[in-house]
Amino acid sequence: MDIKNNTILITGGASGIGLQFTKKFYANNNKIIICGRNTEKLKSIEAEFPEVITRVCDISSSEERLNLYNWVTENYPDINVLVNNAGIQNRFNILKSDAAEDWENLNVEIKSNFEATVQLSILFSQYFADKTTNSNIINVSSGLAFAPMAIAPIYSATKAAVHSFTVSLRHQLSKTNTNVFEIIPPAVNTDLGGKGIHTFGANPVDFINEIFEGLVQEKIEIGYGSSKERLEMSKKELDEYTEEMYNALKNTI
Repeated sequence: MDIKNNTILITGGASGIGLQFTKKFYANNNKIIICGRNTEKLKSIEAEFPEVITRVCDISSSEERLNLYNWVTENYPDINVLVNNAGIQNRFNILKSDAAEDWENLNVEIKSNFEATVQLSILFSQYFADKTTNSNIINVSSGLAFAPMAIAPIYSATKAAVHSFTVSLRHQLSKTNTNVFEIIPPAVNTDLGGKGIHTFGANPVDFINEIFEGLVQEKIEIGYGSSKERLEMSKKELDEYTEEMYNALKNTI
């Protein structure tokens, strides 16, 4: 992938891994559009990076996703890169959750992490298909797609779904000018899931530097640290990894 001189939409580009994408692409002379729900974070990005274009959008809403797509393609028709990054992580005890009264809150995680990736990928795939130049879709999954963190069951399941969908998307677009990449992070030191939860995680700058090396080399699945190791594990090893992780964390929910 050519990481310079693109027009790029990054969902969730004002914080966490998305912010690292924003900074790295910004440093490589790209036009960047980011969207997110947090107005204050978007204003902070505008102050630090005046050339970055921001848009308030709740990615869990299908209507707002469609409005985002229409706004981007109408105002920035040269867009050629989509980064599906936005996501949320909730940790909870299944036996203590109220799926009758609180389903809408639980379902937001599915809408944000999986539905948004699917809908935006389909919309932009069709838009890119009409172009004669190369385009790119970058979907962010997780090492938890391969070995779930059982205390974050919906998050892990949505990332497994993103992985599966991305494989299918790559096959269906294989005869087009659109390349499909999957970024597979381990725990990275961000505020995903809440402040202070991932302080043990990978350094965000080291992480994004290696990810961009993979993009330049056109690796279709790009892991880092323990998530790269999980890509090579056998089924038995993944099951053992999942069990060890659950035993270490089960008393936290």
